[in-house]
Amino acid sequence: MKAVLYHQPGGPEVLQYTDIDDPEPGVDDVVIRVGACALNRLDIVQRNGWFQMPGFTYPHIAGMDIAGTVARVGSNVRTVSVGDRVVVDPSMSGVPAGSRLAGRGDLYGDLGVLGATEHGGYAELCLAPATHVYRIPDSMSLEQAATFPTCWLTAAHALFDVGGLHSGESVLIHAAGSGVSVAGIQLAKQAGATVFATAGTDDKCDKALELGADHVMNNRTGDVAGWVRGLTAGAGVRMVFDHVGTALFGPSLFALGIKGRLVNCGNSSGDTATIPSLGYVFHSGISIIGSDPYRPEEFGPVWDMFCSGNFSATIDSEYPLAEAGRAQEKLASNDVFGKILLRP
Repeated sequence: MKAVLYHQPGGPEVLQYTDIDDPEPGVDDVVIRVGACALNRLDIVQRNGWFQMPGFTYPHIAGMDIAGTVARVGSNVRTVSVGDRVVVDPSMSGVPAGSRLAGRGDLYGDLGVLGATEHGGYAELCLAPATHVYRIPDSMSLEQAATFPTCWLTAAHALFDVGGLHSGESVLIHAAGSGVSVAGIQLAKQAGATVFATAGTDDKCDKALELGADHVMNNRTGDVAGWVRGLTAGAGVRMVFDHVGTALFGPSLFALGIKGRLVNCGNSSGDTATIPSLGYVFHSGISIIGSDPYRPEEFGPVWDMFCSGNFSATIDSEYPLAEAGRAQEKLASNDVFGKILLRP
């Protein structure tokens, strides 16, 4: 099969479009013919060597968000058949012993992730445990399904399981054009929250409104905390959903009202953050909460909600597999709204 892989850290030039052996399924596995694979920031971060997940090895095939058609099934598999269209849960927690991907399921330690520590979707074929694939409705394209796994599970877990967001509350979501924020805006709005969204361009702000955000602002040109306070009669928001980190950490804290909570699930602008006023944090009862990995049992219910709800699978652009380097350069440029897809 054709695949894009790399043997050492570096820029896009280290990516090689080449022939490798087809994956062989274990008795509890399936082999998927990849129809679409969405890019994530981790693809670039690991390729550059800035950060690599525990268990990462070379050569590596990236691609965590995979949708395709079942091409082969292991001898024990009864839940799906050859020809079924499926989306893949990339987290290898809860994998059965008969899978070639078993044994890497520690959510807080040695966690296997397709496209992050195991070979992923930058390929014509991909191996996955049968327990970790979910049928795609006939009404949904493979491209739409590929936008789902990492972003929607990250957002749903952070907003609801960790952050406890509920109807009537307000939430501030940064980087509105990113895949996880596209998901977060829609999930929060559907849950009955008032959504404040920021982005780095006016065009992205306009698109966030189309997704359902109630209020938007350009965070490159305005005072985020002051804007929030002005729209809430000084009260602030109840939650900040943060995956930006360094760049907006201080304004995010000051945008929170009494007993507000900042839920962090990423560090796209840097891995260090300064708390500008400990006095404000403790006097106001502010909580700073890390959003841990989602659990295997969360994937199915969020997938069912995505399939049945009126959600937008926002696709920025598509590239052939052989142009994975160009696709990653596009993602790194930040001139993106939604997901970038590779099409093997």
